[in-house]
Amino acid sequence: MVNGAVLEVENLTRRFGSVIANDQVGLRIRPGEVVGLLGHNGAGKTTLVSQVVGLLRPDGGSIQVAGVDAIADPATARRCVALQAQSQAPIDGLTPRGAIEIAGRLRGMSRADARRAAEKIADELDIHEWFDRRARPDGGGLSGGVRRLTAFAMAAVAPVPLVILDEPTNDVDAARRRRLWDVVRRLGDDGAGVLLVTHNVVEAERVVDELVVLDHGTVVAAGSPSQLRGANDHHLRLELALHPHHPDPLTDIPVPVTRRVRASRRVLLTIDARHAEAAVAWATTLASEGRIEGYALGPVTLEDAYLAATGDAADAATTPEETAHV
Repeated sequence: MVNGAVLEVENLTRRFGSVIANDQVGLRIRPGEVVGLLGHNGAGKTTLVSQVVGLLRPDGGSIQVAGVDAIADPATARRCVALQAQSQAPIDGLTPRGAIEIAGRLRGMSRADARRAAEKIADELDIHEWFDRRARPDGGGLSGGVRRLTAFAMAAVAPVPLVILDEPTNDVDAARRRRLWDVVRRLGDDGAGVLLVTHNVVEAERVVDELVVLDHGTVVAAGSPSQLRGANDHHLRLELALHPHHPDPLTDIPVPVTRRVRASRRVLLTIDARHAEAAVAWATTLASEGRIEGYALGPVTLEDAYLAATGDAADAATTPEETAHV
């Protein structure tokens, strides 16, 4: 494996006509690491995954999967990868039990081992209620969320060097999303490299070791969650909810602001904890005067840095120090 990595992507470029979907992308995942690939819809995440598993050929750059050149020998590289695609897995006619056991058998597990592994992951995800219910071609039998959990289990059931999960929590209810994230973390702790593709910044932060943020096909930020947050233990986040269709009235902030991000009807301010009392008093006055709908004070999150880095916010500004972090 290159530099001990299960996935090494360097200078990866892919075009569709005049559109550059991936522009000189670099990415590395080591055994035991969960790396989040974050970005808005259309940022180039799925295009990158398609090249890693050999469904698309890059226009430039290199991909190594478990030491195998995935461009020169995609079939061998693909055997080192378990993929949960963004689309639903074709399990019509199968039960979750059958689909998960088949996935294990295709990965070289014995019948008994595949059965035990399927039972274990069904327990972890709490899907035994539907485990022997058959998926029907008309979409019946299993809900979209259970189908999604089944597809995740099919990717996670057998040990492989690299697991790629493309938006694994789509359609999954909140309680089972938490269980799914726990399994993702367990996969990394068991030694697999995991590439978690998502646009859910808040939830991804719970399980990842490193993050790579894509915007219009380009890596705009990379590092650990704490590095990308660009804040320390003395920083807090003041979130202000604006009224619909009203202009931003926040021109008289009475405390120093490390970072300010406008996202739709929210203004996210990073402030020093020493100024929390003054900031809350100011926000309380704004709310009492009807200038904002409400506010919340809490720890700084990754979302602030993500919005600023990707330009998803309508009005994002950072100080030079913050720019250095992201």
